[in-house]
Amino acid sequence: MASSAVSSLPDALFSADAVRAIDRYVIDQQGVDGFELMQAAARAAFRRLVQTWPECGPMLVLCGAGNNGGDGYLVAANARRHGLDVRCIAVAAVEKLSGDARKAWQRAVDDGVAVSALGELDEAVLDELFLDAGVIVDAMLGTGVAGAPREPFAGLIVRCNRSSARVLAVDLPSGLNATTGAAEGDVVNADMTVTFIGLKIGLFTGQGPAVTGSVEFDSLGVEDGAAQSGEQSAGIRRDWSSTMTWLPARPANAHKGRFGHVLVIAGDRGFGGAGLMAAEAAGRSGAGLVSLATRPEHVSAALARCPSVMVHGVIHGSELPLLLESTDVVVCGPGIGRGAWGQQMLEQVIASGKLRVLDADALNLMSSRVPVRADEHILTPHPGEAARLLGCLVPEVEADRVAAAKKLQSLYGGTVLLKGAGTVVASGADAVDIVSGSNPGMATGGMGDVLAGMIGALFAQTGEPTRAAVIGACAHIEAACRASGEKGYMGLLPTDVIDALPSVFKESE
Repeated sequence: MASSAVSSLPDALFSADAVRAIDRYVIDQQGVDGFELMQAAARAAFRRLVQTWPECGPMLVLCGAGNNGGDGYLVAANARRHGLDVRCIAVAAVEKLSGDARKAWQRAVDDGVAVSALGELDEAVLDELFLDAGVIVDAMLGTGVAGAPREPFAGLIVRCNRSSARVLAVDLPSGLNATTGAAEGDVVNADMTVTFIGLKIGLFTGQGPAVTGSVEFDSLGVEDGAAQSGEQSAGIRRDWSSTMTWLPARPANAHKGRFGHVLVIAGDRGFGGAGLMAAEAAGRSGAGLVSLATRPEHVSAALARCPSVMVHGVIHGSELPLLLESTDVVVCGPGIGRGAWGQQMLEQVIASGKLRVLDADALNLMSSRVPVRADEHILTPHPGEAARLLGCLVPEVEADRVAAAKKLQSLYGGTVLLKGAGTVVASGADAVDIVSGSNPGMATGGMGDVLAGMIGALFAQTGEPTRAAVIGACAHIEAACRASGEKGYMGLLPTDVIDALPSVFKESE
């Protein structure tokens, strides 16, 4: 089952440029030999490979130009010295290699590695090499990729993905953008990625979680150099284990008023379930009181499902101010629609000035208005809603999720949580928060309603929008992973995630 966390990894996430700058600083300013660093990277990758797949069978190493290709040649040399059956394909012409990459190629040749130039291999031989391989080592493109991979790399990426062999990516799966997590063309689907010096932010958002497999990290012993280089992280990796301590303790004499009153405004005709799930999730996430304002025809169902929720049938926006008076945090948007009823609800919420979580149709309604900036709101768009708020297309959002979240935050203020694999939380700080993990079972309607209710409850308890958004996203995926561990991905429902929340939050107590 998909995991919500990778506990052995550091928290700081860097752009590709920052990692390259750290590498240069360590070499130029601290006098570390570049070839020694390359050898250390190769040893780390080879060590993880044999630890994970001790009976891996024949190894096929695909080497490009530059340092990533050099890493590959040295992985092959390590394999050969350990008596493994290894074959190397020079995807980039050996004549074009220079510096440390050329030294690495020469080391592999000197150690007896069979290196074949790609241009000298016909289709039948390539087919045989890929068919025979037990493990493929991807050392083709690394962090220098820009745009869709061109031939011959594109063709070899397709071959990797069609192969039944295990795939280890050195530093980064070829075709993945190390900074944005975007993949403009084919990208290697790795079973494991071993990355070095600094964690690349693109491994954890966008396409990254789908293609990296398990992520392993080795600093190569340059932690001091990374700290002294002055390079700032672009993001901070978050998961449930690292954020559960952010929740305030519950004293023995606690009472319901201490943990906030959340009002969920949701559920136009035909969408009553959205409000039910958001309200129940708020209750399961520790809110002291939960109210639900919804269409009158949904009241009976809401009371039957959630008797602890105070349910109010609301026909017109003029009925909301009285409910808003006693509320600490408002969750508005799930299933409110884009018609007159939903517009009235949103207008009253904005006019109230209350702390608020705006989700779903509230965001769609906002996209047709003059941007309303506020420090007291949390916006929780999925990529489609983000695109509407930014006036662009979804592929533009997905091309750089961090940049999109930051732009939304600069336009609308507050805290922005951009949903999707590798959720991005932007709050105006230089570094964003990236929530580790992905779960395909969450690709179903209603999951966002659950998250909105959770964040509303956590906002009411902490009073801190960014912390509430991050804790909510981490607990949400943790609950989904626990639920899918029992029920699988295809049958996972949002209510299953709600049912798993008590066991998740229990760990924080």
